[in-house]
Amino acid sequence: MQATRVGIREFRENLSNYLESKTPVAITRHGTTIGIFVPTRPKPSQADLEALRVAGEKMQELIAAAGTTEDELLEDFKRLRRERRTQKN
Repeated sequence: MQATRVGIREFRENLSNYLESKTPVAITRHGTTIGIFVPTRPKPSQADLEALRVAGEKMQELIAAAGTTEDELLEDFKRLRRERRTQKN
């Protein structure tokens, strides 16, 4: 993604607009880039949060149906990860 180039004065004057933007901004002084502002992801929407909540509930149901716990799954994951690391070395 190409960054928008703006002078430092313009960046300061329009800071609130740049904070809401999804595009990186290269900040310049006398034509030389002095910094880059990279916006983070915007706040999730209510629909996104609801979808995440529903997915979490479904995951809990699947874990319970498998007759295991989150802790057991985590321990299995850690064990498999250790085994894989030792195989690579």
